[in-house]
Amino acid sequence: MMQDTHISLAHGNGGRFMRELIGEVFARHLANPGLDIQADAVPLVLDNRELLFTTDGFTVQPLEFPGGDIGSLAVHGTTNDLAVAGAIPRYLSLNAFIEEGLEIAQLDRIIASLAAAAQALDVAVVAGDTKILRRGEGGGLYLATTGIGIRTGPRLGLDLIRDGDAILVSGPVGDHGIAVMLAREEFGLHGELLSDSASVLPLTRAALETGGVRFMRDPTRGGLATVCHELHLATGLGIRLQQAAVPVRDPVQSVCDMLGYDPLYLACEGRVVTVVDPAAADAVLQRWHSLQGGRGAAIIGQLDAAARHVTLVTGLGGERILEELEDDPLPRIC
Repeated sequence: MMQDTHISLAHGNGGRFMRELIGEVFARHLANPGLDIQADAVPLVLDNRELLFTTDGFTVQPLEFPGGDIGSLAVHGTTNDLAVAGAIPRYLSLNAFIEEGLEIAQLDRIIASLAAAAQALDVAVVAGDTKILRRGEGGGLYLATTGIGIRTGPRLGLDLIRDGDAILVSGPVGDHGIAVMLAREEFGLHGELLSDSASVLPLTRAALETGGVRFMRDPTRGGLATVCHELHLATGLGIRLQQAAVPVRDPVQSVCDMLGYDPLYLACEGRVVTVVDPAAADAVLQRWHSLQGGRGAAIIGQLDAAARHVTLVTGLGGERILEELEDDPLPRIC
């Protein structure tokens, strides 16, 4: 139950505090048959055709970072939520909240990047709004988006997950979080690591075409560990992740070791976590390996009714319980 009396940054990190805030404030007042706070995108049936609908906001700092910017991130983040729900993205709306003093040249670069990302996905931005904030009232530029897509494959859902199902991730985790942090140069660290910000649509379509997929999620705020907690809370099944199987780039692990971060809790912006029938797991993995965005994919664990927690099995055979995220490790990374 929510105990806090004031909002903190931790209420936006994708972990327990955010879950409580959404459930006990927003969902309590806005409850209706169409509201599903556990879904990336919700279905809307119009003229016997099922559309999927999602919305998102972006407050990343800095606005431009190695491998992307807030513009392309807004397109990828919104369309990825549709893609992991089994839809092909079609339309976006865009709201821009611009702080007084932002350089017009920078705004032009960001919107050009946003347009290029949308065009690459054959997605049209068809509506929007612009607000100007007083100097000091924003982070330069905030973007809010809404997306609509068309479901073309089978229904996916947490209710379809079964004991023994395999958990796959489409590539190394933590790239986006560490790339953004290095771009801030807050700790005197520099690096050439790029954000993984990208569309996951090729990955989701390939997985659905292969078959056996129960559920998909893109591990943004709160990272891989938070997705696993969502699975655990929704199904009641325990989760065992194999540490040796989880792909993490050496630069990401090195920065995490130096600063005390855990890559399993860091945001990704171009990865998919998929729950698959164990009989189909190898086929999905092979299909992903054939795609540029899935070359680092791996089977990393499974759902286990005999387990009571989200557990990381270490290389030495020990086990570490992965607690639900509470503190915010890196503010404004998506």
